[in-house]
Amino acid sequence: MVTETPARRPSLALLALEGPRAMGELGLLAGFQPLLRQAPAGDGHPVLVLPGLLADDRSTAPMRGFLRGLGYHVHGWSLGRNLPSERIRDGLRTRVEELVARHGDRPLSLVGWSLGGIYARQIALAAPSSVRQVITLGSPFAESPGEESHPGAVMRRIFGDRPPPPNLDRGPLPVPSTAVFTRSDGVVPWRASRGETGARCESIEVVASHCGLGHHPAVLWAVADRLAQPQGQWQPFHPRPPWSLLYPKTA
Repeated sequence: MVTETPARRPSLALLALEGPRAMGELGLLAGFQPLLRQAPAGDGHPVLVLPGLLADDRSTAPMRGFLRGLGYHVHGWSLGRNLPSERIRDGLRTRVEELVARHGDRPLSLVGWSLGGIYARQIALAAPSSVRQVITLGSPFAESPGEESHPGAVMRRIFGDRPPPPNLDRGPLPVPSTAVFTRSDGVVPWRASRGETGARCESIEVVASHCGLGHHPAVLWAVADRLAQPQGQWQPFHPRPPWSLLYPKTA
C-alpha cells in the first residue's frame, strides 16, 4: 500500500504569530507616514483592491486610503466577506465591468491580497483589455510541489477534490504583474506566492507577516511605485535609499 506524504504547510509557530506581527506592522505604518508622503503621485487611473479569504473591504481600508491620497480612483470590491462561491465570482465580474464603464473604458489596476490576488489574476486572464496591471500580495498562485496553505488544507477537507471557485492558475499573464511575498509567511507557502521573472513580471520580497501585507510600509511603497508607472512603460522595481533597506537582496 502506498502512503501519501502529507503536504507541508507554514509552521504553526509562524501561524500563531500572524496576529501580533500584523498589529505591530500597523504600528510601524504610523511611524513611516513622513516617508510614505514622498511616494510618487498617481495619474488618476482606477484601482480595484481585493481582500483575502474571509476578509472584506475593511481589511483593505489602510491601503485604499493611502492610494486615494496619491491621486488614484480607488475602489473596494463591495462584495462583503470573501467566501469562495459562484456568487463572488459572478459579482466580481460585474463589478469590474461596471468600474471600467464608469471610468470611460479605462483599464483597472488590480491589487489582490492573498485569495484576492488569485481573483485578480483570473480577471486578467479572462478580460485583459480591462486590466492595466496585477499586483498580488501573498497570493499562492505558483507551483510549490508538496506544499499547501493552511486555508487550502481547510478547504480541501471541506470540499475534497472539488474546491469552489476560483481555481488556481499557473500560466503567465497577458498584462504586467508583480508578486509581493514574504519568506516568513505563516499562512501560505512563500514559494507559491513568488512568480517567475520575465519581461513584464517580477517578484518583490518583503519582511512581513501575511496578515500585515495590506498595511506594511514596504508593501505600500512598492504598490505605489508600481502603480505610478506610465501605461505601456513597465520596468522592474528598483527601490532607492532609504527604501531599498527594507527589501532583502535575495528576492
